[in-house]
Amino acid sequence: MLRRGDSGPQVRELQQRLQQLHLYRGQADGAFDRSLEDSLRMYQWARGLRDNLGVYDEPTRRQLESETTQP
Repeated sequence: MLRRGDSGPQVRELQQRLQQLHLYRGQADGAFDRSLEDSLRMYQWARGLRDNLGVYDEPTRRQLESETTQP
């Protein structure tokens, strides 16, 4: 599970996957900031994943990976 304030390669992958869907326009720098959180919330809301808005949890990861390619 990832949330604002986290950092590292898993966050970078999340950024890159959201970039593939044109939902994240920031740098893929591995920092989970407010901009990434907002992009993730938009993604989750649009897909009905509303239990943990703004948190990259397992259901969100599975859905996002099914729609994107490995960066």
